[in-house]
Amino acid sequence: MFNIGPTELMVILVLALIVFGPKKLPEMGRSIGKGLREFRKAQMDIKREITEGLDESPSQEKPSTSRDTRATGSASSDGRGSSEPT
Repeated sequence: MFNIGPTELMVILVLALIVFGPKKLPEMGRSIGKGLREFRKAQMDIKREITEGLDESPSQEKPSTSRDTRATGSASSDGRGSSEPT
């Protein structure tokens, strides 16, 4: 991923140990691990939702409701639901 060799990794770990100390380093490792776990979980959830959305066929979706002209009157009605001609 970052193309870091074993020597560079050891240098980074020693510097982190010096900067943060032996008590704080395990706590930071746990926090980073939890953050990565949550990120991967969210990523998998989004991927699953997109896949399910793409897999849905139009026949599985609910049919859209058509407008009932009897309930609203004619197309030129005033929108109050009156079926009397204007």
